[in-house]
Amino acid sequence: QVQLVESGGGLVQAGSSLRLSCAASGRTFTSFVMGWFRQAPGKQRELVARITVGGITNYADSVKGRFTISRDNVKNMMYLQMNSLKPEDTAVYYCAADRIGAFRDGFASWGQGTQVTISS
Repeated sequence: QVQLVESGGGLVQAGSSLRLSCAASGRTFTSFVMGWFRQAPGKQRELVARITVGGITNYADSVKGRFTISRDNVKNMMYLQMNSLKPEDTAVYYCAADRIGAFRDGFASWGQGTQVTISS
């Protein structure tokens, strides 16, 4: 397991940008696949983006072309650059780490979440 802390959320207008950060500690950061998830009120948790140790990325269709996930294995940091934000992006965003990238409960580590609110 690895300890994760998110930051960078806030309240912004549609069309604006935010950059979320995730600081990792406790175990070897480079041993984990990293991901960003989000959960809106009344909805299930959704995978937003995923990045492997080697830097291979995957994105939800709803954010492709707008969001960019990245990681710095030296600083033990992971980021989510969010551009052209839409009201439907409003959610609590969670940083996650998993050995194989499946992010199953009981196997993945999760941060506390950071609120992102987009006004129209």
